[in-house]
Amino acid sequence: MDGQHSSTLQVESHTIQHIPVTERHGTARSLFTIWFGANIMLLTVATGAVATAVYGLPVWPAIVALAIGNLVGGVVMALHAAQGPQMGVPQMLQTRAQFGSYGSLLVVGIVILMYVGFFASNMVLGGQALANVTGLPDTPSIVLVGAISLLGPLLGYRFLHLLGGLMSVVAGAALVVAFVWALGVNGLPAGAASGGEFTWLGFFGVLSLAALWQIAYAPYVSDYSRYMPRDTGVRPAFWATYGGAVAGSLLTMVLGVLVGAAFPADDSVTGLSHLTSGVGALVVAIFGLCIAVSNGMNLYCGALSTITVGQTLFPRWKAGATGRTVISFVLFAVAMVMALAGKDNFLVNFTNFMLLLLCVLVPWTAVNLVDYYYLKHGEYDIASLFERDGGVYGRFNVNAIVCYVLGILIQVPFLSTTLFTGPIAKGLGGVDISWIVGLAVICPLYYVLMKRSAAPAPAVQEA
Repeated sequence: MDGQHSSTLQVESHTIQHIPVTERHGTARSLFTIWFGANIMLLTVATGAVATAVYGLPVWPAIVALAIGNLVGGVVMALHAAQGPQMGVPQMLQTRAQFGSYGSLLVVGIVILMYVGFFASNMVLGGQALANVTGLPDTPSIVLVGAISLLGPLLGYRFLHLLGGLMSVVAGAALVVAFVWALGVNGLPAGAASGGEFTWLGFFGVLSLAALWQIAYAPYVSDYSRYMPRDTGVRPAFWATYGGAVAGSLLTMVLGVLVGAAFPADDSVTGLSHLTSGVGALVVAIFGLCIAVSNGMNLYCGALSTITVGQTLFPRWKAGATGRTVISFVLFAVAMVMALAGKDNFLVNFTNFMLLLLCVLVPWTAVNLVDYYYLKHGEYDIASLFERDGGVYGRFNVNAIVCYVLGILIQVPFLSTTLFTGPIAKGLGGVDISWIVGLAVICPLYYVLMKRSAAPAPAVQEA
């Protein structure tokens, strides 16, 4: 943090506006704490539990798959974080530079759906945790957890960083206690450590799930670095974000692996309570409280993205804190409907949601990173990002749109979910490598297309 504690509880006035140099503050260290603290929560435990409870992997292969997925996906995620200090604008607004002002609307709309989906998933687990600790019914518990999460987007950036820093300490300590009780005090049930059956389908499914966990942060990770001074540097921003996100996620997922192996028939909240019996209520309560941090971040960025869409369509609308508040309540209501509708079959619904989400996020992240690091080298016309006609970037960038759509289509044959399995995935025994194919094809394709069309660029800008 920047030391200005007296203003931490003040409502943030900015939404998608460029952050002036005079208002930049903070250090790379705060990027580590917000991402470490935000990932130690029940949804991360549930994601780890999928490896053993849904895919049926043994403990050690599950941990290896989660480690590879987090380490690889974390690189993609942290490269986006490094963009925040340089540009000082939200990530989805920057997407206009690649897709054009109107061309970006499809991507931004999908990302808003992602935020709402994560918010709903977190509400289900947070509600289960609250019900487990207090004895309240599930439905009012889910509503209450969602309502608490509203505080983050209402106050804004500085408050969310404060919560992330606080929970990195509190939840980090709870994570250590959980491992001590699970492995040292209580021990795993007989056969839990040696159970399960290795399959490549399960291994790559878990690897993909972990990679997506990190990649799913890419559309908004720089929202939490955009107030950083420009001289923060790409490398410090990258490593602080990478270290916090990967460490917080992987350690918590490993705990989830143990939960799924020990109590595969229970929901993750109940299983965690049994595994840490003696301190279970405390661990569940702290991990449940962390959901308010992560959910606040999801809702905050969902509101910023919705404002981005609104100001593209209605350029005279200048949204401030009030607009962000109203939009946050609307998104909260939509997420509430989703949470109550999907709570009874949570793990399967969440797994399918994550894997399908990977399909639509991968081509966007490929286009964005190639454009930023290899084509524009971080140099953008910020004023054009706020122009309805896209300024020098225009309304549509056909190259980016073609790559995005093609990136989705080319992954379909490689998809493997309970909802749909593509023909190539069937031939691979159900192994899902769709995201690898998407990155491998779209990164060089976008680079070549943009290089070939670079010559007439002055005429386009002039028009």
